[in-house]
Amino acid sequence: MIRSFALATVCAALFSIACPSALAQDAGKKPTKTSKAKAKAKPKTEAVARTPEPVSPSQLEIAARVLTGDAQCEFDQRVSVQAIADQPGHFKVGFKKATYTMVPQETTTGAVRLEDKQAGVMWLQIPSKSMLMNSKIGQRMVDSCTQVQQRAAS
Repeated sequence: MIRSFALATVCAALFSIACPSALAQDAGKKPTKTSKAKAKAKPKTEAVARTPEPVSPSQLEIAARVLTGDAQCEFDQRVSVQAIADQPGHFKVGFKKATYTMVPQETTTGAVRLEDKQAGVMWLQIPSKSMLMNSKIGQRMVDSCTQVQQRAAS
């Protein structure tokens, strides 16, 4: 019971860290047909090469804690997290047909957070599970993802 409460508290804290900036940006906008169409649009598979985002030494330390491989998620879904060999601190996160290039971001809670700022998507990793979130609209794309190391810790 206490463990569930603690997990819920950590998830709520991570959500509040991730979403206020996205919500604040949209607060002053008046919805139009164009913005509604963009909000409903599904993420595209990354086809254009981007310049790698610079990574600080503290981000490299966080990158060392990122669990890589396939994560099994709710509703029999999978998320793939792979380090990019020639770009230290950069990760490819794949879900369904979309691929995101993410870098670690510092958190106050100690959770591992990877983010693709351009796509507005982030991967949150805590000891018991991980989740993929759309930070632009503040919704989980997939939850209850676990990798081998997380299942062994539970």
